[in-house]
Amino acid sequence: MHENTEFPVPVYAAIELSKTTWLIAMLSPGSNRVKLRQVRGGDAVGLVALLENARMNAERLAGAPAGIVVCFEAGYDGFWLARFLHKHGIRTSVLDSTSFLVNRRSRRVKTDRLDAESMVQMFRSFDLGDKTVCREVRVPTPEEEDAKRVDRERLQLSAERTRHVNRIRALLNLHGIRDVKNLWGGDWREWLRAVRTADDRPLGRHLAAELGREFERLDLVHQHIRVLDRQLEDGLENGTLQVPNVEKVHQIAALKGIGKLSAVLLVSEVFHRQFANRKCLASFLGLAPSPYASGGVKHDQGISKAGNRFARRLLVELAWCWLRYQPESDLTKWYRSSFAAGSGRSRKIGIIALARKLAVAIWRFVEDGLVPPGAAMKAAAN
Repeated sequence: MHENTEFPVPVYAAIELSKTTWLIAMLSPGSNRVKLRQVRGGDAVGLVALLENARMNAERLAGAPAGIVVCFEAGYDGFWLARFLHKHGIRTSVLDSTSFLVNRRSRRVKTDRLDAESMVQMFRSFDLGDKTVCREVRVPTPEEEDAKRVDRERLQLSAERTRHVNRIRALLNLHGIRDVKNLWGGDWREWLRAVRTADDRPLGRHLAAELGREFERLDLVHQHIRVLDRQLEDGLENGTLQVPNVEKVHQIAALKGIGKLSAVLLVSEVFHRQFANRKCLASFLGLAPSPYASGGVKHDQGISKAGNRFARRLLVELAWCWLRYQPESDLTKWYRSSFAAGSGRSRKIGIIALARKLAVAIWRFVEDGLVPPGAAMKAAAN
């Protein structure tokens, strides 16, 4: 991730981040005793001063040049701190907390102090070559991080729109009204004044007011979605969207059943990276099965869900779209022969498997130009 500068005397530090306090656990060279220090949450300058003081103390005691090696968990604070520390010459690793090896006792004691102490000892083992104890997260560039904002905001707005639509339908359903008008535009105010309940009454005053506020919020979400869609279209046209590997966006969007927004999200979240093989891709997406093998018992526990949740959710949605818009593709025929005649649970399991296969097929398409067997391209792309 960063320059792998080696120091004769390395001082390891793990930061347990929170909103109010940053707890720093430090291991001095040749010692297993963990020292704990605190700085105010968000005080990066104070953190650098504390780490620099620890470095100078280590140099004085060892009589040799010392350096700080820092780690913290990926999470709420994002990646800005890693960039800040790197600018100050401090080698920093961001760790995936889901990859940590933990004690398998039935009740695991958890405090910030214990977490920090465990993380610094584990990180020292990792830095010295034991890559099984945890996994490092690649820190994206500011441009890569910013490029994800449009599609992620669009996903959030889409989910918010669904919540408002469901709320409106639920409120009206309480009074026997199942045919709801103007959810996607139109004069909903006039419709609310004219609609009557199933027992032929006008809407109650408070119910009508609540529905009006819900429709107003829904209208605002519609407006924001239209703005983002226009920004996406214009950005792809004039090259100002700043999505890495934008040529892959146009390539993926040429497949039937995959829109431009979905293609942007796939590239910005997944396909701007390099993967060694299909298993690495499935693992990154959290779509790889989790095996369970103990004695004579062997089975899969389902997908790990440890990867990119935005891309995983999108790929499941695209798998359903693929069945509709790519009926002659080999993937669709495989799904129908294996799962279409099964139960609802079986079909849902099958769609996850299809999402994994679809991700691999798209990866091969963008990397090697191999069109998924039997897949149709959009007419405009021919």
